[in-house]
Amino acid sequence: MKTTVTYSRIWTVAYPIILGSVAQNLVNFTDTAFLGRVGEIALGAGALGGIFYLAVIMLGMGFSVGSQIIIARRLGEGKLKEIGPVVNHTVLFLLGMAVFAFFILHFGSVVILKNFIQSVAVYDGTILFLQYRAPGIFFAFLNYAYQSFYVGLTKTKVVTYTTLVLAGANIVFDYLLIFGNFGFPEMGIAGAALASVIAEAFALAFYFTYTHATISFKKYNLFRFKIVSVHRMINILKISFPMMLQSFLSLSVWFMFFLFVEKLGETSLAVSNIIRSIFVVLLIPIWGFATATNTLVSYLIGLKRQDEVLSLIFKIINLCFAGVLVFVGVILVFRKAVFQIYTNDPNLIEIGTPILFVVAVAAIMFSFGFIFFNSVSGTGKTNVSLAIEIAVLSIYLVFTYSIITFFNADVAVAWTAEILYGTLLGSFSFIYMKSNRWKTIVLK
Repeated sequence: MKTTVTYSRIWTVAYPIILGSVAQNLVNFTDTAFLGRVGEIALGAGALGGIFYLAVIMLGMGFSVGSQIIIARRLGEGKLKEIGPVVNHTVLFLLGMAVFAFFILHFGSVVILKNFIQSVAVYDGTILFLQYRAPGIFFAFLNYAYQSFYVGLTKTKVVTYTTLVLAGANIVFDYLLIFGNFGFPEMGIAGAALASVIAEAFALAFYFTYTHATISFKKYNLFRFKIVSVHRMINILKISFPMMLQSFLSLSVWFMFFLFVEKLGETSLAVSNIIRSIFVVLLIPIWGFATATNTLVSYLIGLKRQDEVLSLIFKIINLCFAGVLVFVGVILVFRKAVFQIYTNDPNLIEIGTPILFVVAVAAIMFSFGFIFFNSVSGTGKTNVSLAIEIAVLSIYLVFTYSIITFFNADVAVAWTAEILYGTLLGSFSFIYMKSNRWKTIVLK
């Protein structure tokens, strides 16, 4: 059966998230570009510190995505007053989780990373980055709670506005704090971390102000913390916990990928951070459409229109694939100019060029893989998406470790693991969705 959800409707949900991703990735882009001017050590340490932070923050993001799925389902069912309590419990849980995450970032990283990073200089830089970055976890987790509310309601424009605020603040404070401009202290890598914390605080302030100015709290029964329901929290966790674990494992394994690359040398790590920044740009349309997939699949199921789901997914893939091709084409055509944004070192540019073609292919595979994968979690069957993620990450990890350790592959070959990841993720998810086993799922 063809879906009644039009391309226009999909685009309406996805494009604010895509624009938000553009702004969000200006943070990553700016940090990497500025740190590339500081030196290879700062560039490598920024990569490891940034990914370690992302791995921890994925715990909060995973919980918020689970909440988003439930909110979208309640919207489809027309149960608006049940949306607020989901958001309320999400806020409470994420605040508690933020305390735990802060201690991991600020104190646990010293012990965890000491046995994995070979270069003393890179280790010291990574720890310095995380010491300054850790407080931002409180702002980031609350931002995820707001995001789950708005994306679940398909009111995604505010996500764009907020990430523009985030990116703008980060660029300004990167410029001031990394190099010590306009009388600010010259902090280097610590300045990049502190700038991101300040930017997250600005984003939270914008979410708070916008919500109080535009949203009817009574309509959704929003932000009423008088009653904490253990039963409701458990129901949210049933959906969210697999998403939390899945997101954490995904970024943790990617962190391990960079640890493997670090063993190839500081230059390989530095160029990989540049490639990471470019790769993330290539993924911008994918994240937007993947988030839309989560929401729209859950919304259709809430309307009892399960037979339209597969048709919806293929429509989203068509749009996503077209968007990725545009990004890939622009970056490959202007690849020299893109590299020069980050570095003028001809050696880094030479090493990075073949890797850029590898990640271009990987991005194309992700446009299929991520959409089908997010459709699985959108059904509410998050334990299945977790199982798929674990299976694919296991293969990815063994592949990466083997080709670097036993076959002495260079850094370009190591990056082919991303092509493998996208291909397997999409294939396993497609098989599950075609099985129709997800059609009997009910979210309580």
